[in-house]
Amino acid sequence: MDRFDELQILVAILDTGSMAAAARKLGRSPAAVTRVLGALEARAGARLLERSTRRLTPTEAGLRLAEQARRLLADYDAALLPEAAGTPRGLLRVAAPNVFGRRHVAPVATRFLAAQPEVQVELLLSDRNVDLIEEGIDAAVRIGAVSSMSVVARPLGKVARVTVASPAYLERRGTPLEPADLANHELIMSTSVRSVAEWRFRAGAREHVVRYSPRLRVNDVEAVLGAACDGFGIARALSYQVEPLLRAGLLQRVLDDYEPEPLPVQLVLPSSRHMPPRLRAFVDFAVAQFAALDVLR
Repeated sequence: MDRFDELQILVAILDTGSMAAAARKLGRSPAAVTRVLGALEARAGARLLERSTRRLTPTEAGLRLAEQARRLLADYDAALLPEAAGTPRGLLRVAAPNVFGRRHVAPVATRFLAAQPEVQVELLLSDRNVDLIEEGIDAAVRIGAVSSMSVVARPLGKVARVTVASPAYLERRGTPLEPADLANHELIMSTSVRSVAEWRFRAGAREHVVRYSPRLRVNDVEAVLGAACDGFGIARALSYQVEPLLRAGLLQRVLDDYEPEPLPVQLVLPSSRHMPPRLRAFVDFAVAQFAALDVLR
């Protein structure tokens, strides 16, 4: 077997998390992938993956070899792809969260298309974290920490988690001055964020956890904010989600002094994939565009 095929199989196993998934991605049989991995471990003189019934975990030797393999495969692809030195062209698949995608990623995509007439973009908006490898995604905007070893991330900025209510509600029920005051208020929970009914706040190095029984639970953030605008109660959302409502005076922030740490916003890419000109151009363009967004500061 070609030695590059062996390295490609090792990287595919690490990126997909299983030998069966790697076999599907590469169009090989699971038995063939298992044999290649065994032969590669014998040649390396070390175990490259720790196997369990639940998952595969790379050993230190496996991580070292995979890092070298990614560089070799990228160089190999770059040497073979005539597009590598040419004009950006072809289809680019980009994923993003629903609200952030509609408001900010879609405009960036259309401006990018205006600048790159030979590129097409397919934009997938979903609040789930799509699997970049399995679903063939070239780049995805993620809000929150990224821990997967199979992706690389470019920072775009940060967003705050803010607590809001309508002026009418605060006039009627009073403004909470500290997290403990929320026990005396109607709270609206977004079930798309977490299943545990709690909000976390911070004052200096100290964390406050408020657990509560919300009167209203909704799995859509826009419905949550709609209820808050109608004066039903206090809600929590990300700063970019509420920014237009704050600007219009429909909502106002409370408990600003207790906001938790902001969440990072990142553009993530499959780490094993050679970056063709269309993707490289999009990454550079998107990073510059997002740097100008006030909601990411």
